[in-house]
Amino acid sequence: MKDGKTIAIVPGSFDPITYGHIDIVKRATELYDTVYLAVMINDQKKYLFNIEERELIAQLALENIENVMVISSSGMLWKLAEELCADAIVKGYRNQTDYDYEMKMAEFNAEHNPNARTVLLKASENLEFLSSTFVRQEIAENGTLDRFLPSKAAAKIKEILLSKEK
Repeated sequence: MKDGKTIAIVPGSFDPITYGHIDIVKRATELYDTVYLAVMINDQKKYLFNIEERELIAQLALENIENVMVISSSGMLWKLAEELCADAIVKGYRNQTDYDYEMKMAEFNAEHNPNARTVLLKASENLEFLSSTFVRQEIAENGTLDRFLPSKAAAKIKEILLSKEK
C-alpha cells in the first residue's frame, strides 16, 4: 500500500491478452485502487509475440479501463511486487489444474514476499473456454479474433503478423 492506496499486479504472459484476462483485470480494479497488468516472461514458454508486442496489444485492449497500467518485466514476480509496493497478486483460473498451479506459485511468492498476498479469481463462466493458446490457434487458422479480444488489439495483432511476413 502506497499513500493509503491499494495496489495489485495481474501478471501473465498475455500471448496475446484475451477477454478472459480483461475480465480478471476489470474485477481487480473493483478491489484495488491501482492495477498493474504485468506482461511477464516465462522461460518455459515459446511466444508468438515478443514482450514489447504483447505489452502494446495489452495496452490497446485495456485503454478504456481506468486505474490500469500495463508494464512488462523479465524478473521474478515477487520482486516486481516488492518494487511496486503491491498489496496483492491477482490471478485468474479456469479449472482445477489452473487452480493447483496457481496455488503452488502463490506459496512460492508468499515465501519471498509475504506483503503481496495472492488473490485467485475464478474465470467468469462464459469465458472459461478462452485461453491465449486458443487464440493462437485461431491466428494460425486465420480465424476472426474480435470474439476473443477488443478489435483494436485484434487489428494490432494482424498488423504485427503482416509485418513479420515481409
